Amino acid sequence: MSDPEEPEVQDRRFTREEANAMLPELREWLARMREARQVMLRSGERVRASVAGNGGGPEGQEYTEAVRTLRDGVERLSAEGIVLRDVEAGLVDFPAERAGRLVFLCWRLGEDDVAHWHDVDTGFPGRQRLD
Repeated sequence: MSDPEEPEVQDRRFTREEANAMLPELREWLARMREARQVMLRSGERVRASVAGNGGGPEGQEYTEAVRTLRDGVERLSAEGIVLRDVEAGLVDFPAERAGRLVFLCWRLGEDDVAHWHDVDTGFPGRQRLD
């Protein structure tokens, strides 16, 4: 039985080269998702207050668009087989195989390329440099 906290990992396995090839587009997705999250955090309280009075107004529209952007980004990453770990840090994992077992290639915004991996049960603290 799978851990309910752990997202289901699709059958796709990435090579380091495949993961690196996705980084330009991934940087754009994560930047939009991070901004959408910030909009949601900034406007969430205002939206709750204004919804009671006027249905949300401009704040509600901005908040709704941010929710849509974040949701679309999460769905897009998931459809590609990429596991989003932390939208604010831009931390993602790419399922891969190493020595015949499932591992994750680990990357976050600000890094030039995919240069780390970790076992599925160690997470970010278990990151190791790729050979």
